[in-house]
Amino acid sequence: MDIFKMLGQFKDMQARMQTMQEEMGQRTFSALAGGGMVSADVDGKMQLKRIQIDPSIMADKDMVEDLIVVAVAEAQKKAAEAMQMELQKVTGGIDLPFKLPF
Repeated sequence: MDIFKMLGQFKDMQARMQTMQEEMGQRTFSALAGGGMVSADVDGKMQLKRIQIDPSIMADKDMVEDLIVVAVAEAQKKAAEAMQMELQKVTGGIDLPFKLPF
């Protein structure tokens, strides 16, 4: 295979990955815990954007803390799964030999 063609394809893939990262940063992933008593939203970069807590559970501090952790973890899992799916589209299903920081 022509090395210049490979380099061109790599640059194209880099540009598509950059675009994908920007688009993922604009997306929101939500999750619920405790039957909807706590909800969490993260963006495609895994940054926490919002937590909502049903006021009726505020008296049980330990439960609230646990539900926050569960909701955030689930929202981050959804974001990671979506990122992986988008990455597969960009790379054409090629598994990259390194872990990307998103």
